[in-house]
Amino acid sequence: MWIRSTLAYRASFLMTAFGNFALTGLEFVGILLMFSQVDRLGGYTLPEVAFLYGTSGAAFGLADLFAGSLGRIGSRVRDGTLDAFLVRPAPILAQIGADRFALRRLGRITQGLAVMVWSVLALDVAWSPAKALLVPVLLVSGAGIFTAVFMAGAAFQIVAQDAAEVQNAATFGGNAMLAYPPTVFGDNLLRGVTFVLPLAFVNWLPALYILGRPYPLDLPAWIAFTPPLVAAGCLGAAGFAWRGALRAYRSTGS
Repeated sequence: MWIRSTLAYRASFLMTAFGNFALTGLEFVGILLMFSQVDRLGGYTLPEVAFLYGTSGAAFGLADLFAGSLGRIGSRVRDGTLDAFLVRPAPILAQIGADRFALRRLGRITQGLAVMVWSVLALDVAWSPAKALLVPVLLVSGAGIFTAVFMAGAAFQIVAQDAAEVQNAATFGGNAMLAYPPTVFGDNLLRGVTFVLPLAFVNWLPALYILGRPYPLDLPAWIAFTPPLVAAGCLGAAGFAWRGALRAYRSTGS
């Protein structure tokens, strides 16, 4: 329904999609401005940072397209409109994900993919079948990990009845962090995003294998191929938290 209503005004859709493309592109412009003053950032060249930026942006864009509406669930808990989803004969997670489905978010995905494609063409990398296959795998796995974070954040909002900014810190903030090399961050942060909230599996760890860079924290090389397993585990844990939050939901009390 939301897609049909969006495409009913195609010129408006194209303008908003382009606006989304341009707005997210300003983030990469900031990176270009930094590289106008330096040759390397944390030891990484511009194409390498662009690869990190593009893969993170595209993976997050995919998750935001299908699960971004979960970030607004706190307001529905506060005003009681979540009850309407609970009485319908359809999975509530699918309903919330489809609520106000914003097709304009394709602009973010397109922008991230464009930067990634440029970086792949500019990189000085000895491509192998394993490295080439790892690129689409990390995009899908990264989207799964971000989707799990959206789900877990929505579950927390149901219990806390707000805290949307906590979720945004992990989703939008995590996407911004992954656009930069892990070498610019401290070891404690790297441990946190590897073993606690495994955002490093979105693109850092598989990208380091592709780029031929050393792994942080002395991690083994085979860990670059584990993002699908990590994504499946995160989605399972987030689903468990989501069901628990729904069982604890008590409406507004009005």
